Amino acid sequence: MTANPLIYEIDTWPWLERLGRRGDRPVQLATVPAATWDGLAELGVDAVWLMGVWRRSPAGTAIAVADPRHLAEFRRVLPDFEMGDVAGSPYCVREYVVDDRLGGPAGLAAARRALADRGMGLILDFVPNHVAPDHPWIAEHPDVFVAGSDDDLARDPRSFVRLGDRVLACGRDPYFPAWSDVVQLDAFSPALRRAAIETLSGILDQCDAVRCDMAMLLLNDVFARTWGDRVGPAPATEYWADVIGAVRTVHPGAILIAEAYWDLEWRLQQLGFDYCYDKRLYDRLANGDAESVRLHLCADLAYQQGLVRFIENHDEPRAASTFPGGRARAAAVVALTQPGARLVHDGQLEGRRVFVPVFLGRGPEEPPDQDLERWYRAFLRVVRDPALHAGRWQLCERWGWPGNDRWSQIVAWGWEGLSSDDTAPAVMAPADVHRWLIVVNLGADTASARVAVPPSWGELRGDSLRLEDPVHDTACDRSGDELLDGLYVQLDPWASHLFSIRPATGEPDRREEP
Repeated sequence: MTANPLIYEIDTWPWLERLGRRGDRPVQLATVPAATWDGLAELGVDAVWLMGVWRRSPAGTAIAVADPRHLAEFRRVLPDFEMGDVAGSPYCVREYVVDDRLGGPAGLAAARRALADRGMGLILDFVPNHVAPDHPWIAEHPDVFVAGSDDDLARDPRSFVRLGDRVLACGRDPYFPAWSDVVQLDAFSPALRRAAIETLSGILDQCDAVRCDMAMLLLNDVFARTWGDRVGPAPATEYWADVIGAVRTVHPGAILIAEAYWDLEWRLQQLGFDYCYDKRLYDRLANGDAESVRLHLCADLAYQQGLVRFIENHDEPRAASTFPGGRARAAAVVALTQPGARLVHDGQLEGRRVFVPVFLGRGPEEPPDQDLERWYRAFLRVVRDPALHAGRWQLCERWGWPGNDRWSQIVAWGWEGLSSDDTAPAVMAPADVHRWLIVVNLGADTASARVAVPPSWGELRGDSLRLEDPVHDTACDRSGDELLDGLYVQLDPWASHLFSIRPATGEPDRREEP
């Protein structure tokens, strides 16, 4: 994948069902219309994450549909819900083999070829913390699970399960009740680490990158705190150091992505992950606190380049609901123009509002927000610019003046890079450089401020420049001195500017100035 890639997440089962419904014929991975893949490539997508392709567990599904809370949620999402709509949890994996109902391994291989033909990679899931209660390891590797007792089962039947003549712990993280449909793996077990290496290597035989579910749960201290004396002392090495180190001997170019929380992203990066979820940025955007967003962007650049930025995924509510009105656009501009991977969830561009539980193989029909969709398409044309992928990112200073108490709502940053797809060299000829200045008002009030471009752009001083915002179809001419000394900006609530900075042509500008 390219630097700072754009990832498109698809909940595979309902996505294929929707494609089939629209085309009035069943669709599997091998028969996805070429126009569908073409459309993703036209958006500038670098990799497609097909979430939920593995064989799901009938035993886990039976547990899920026996829970009245799940059934109530399914009926809320689908007023015409039927039991056949339940596909099962994609994170209750029975086998790491593509489900036959999606087209099996051959279908996945065909989809991967179709993506590669369009310059896109394929991302799949690995669930390291737990497996389904009918997973083959239950019989084949009895030493890889966290064990319980009859007393445990009698005391807490939601957290333990009897499988054959053994009681095993159900999967969990330390802050929530156990997941009753899955069985907990023992991260300290050498046998599990060997099995995980084999499993992850097998997954990487079928794709270009892997997203590792709840990766922080396998860290030695987290696992010990969760399970205590049940699992004994921690080994001398970390689970991920052992697993990633071995896997990279077979797949040296593999990209590994960690779902991570609790400020453990840096540790996981040091253990070999290329990218980790940036849940902190999501939370700060959801809270609408511009200064906390700016402070987050002050982190070390190497760390930021290893983060996955998003405002929606299959675990979070729909962005159109979390960020109502113009907030969704402002949040998208912030998340998708930072260093690191940028994640877009299927349906986000159309403004879908219904959060579909991952258990369901069908989602409701929703009319698209056509204005939002048009905006996203214009915005993603900017995001795919080579300068925003292989270029250099820097946070910009901004400030106010006496009587201006809204200036801190504004956050700004700049990119500079080549106009081609080549990686930016240490020294770039001025004529070849393309620069972007991105300014966002993360507040509910109109705000104005002075914004200065990075000092490293000093060669602009004395130049006459055209600032053109292709997303909002505005442009103006300014001097390089204004940009370096502090460009005056005023933005409506949740508004943004994405300024392409080029030498002024001297031709009159007939568009409204920002």
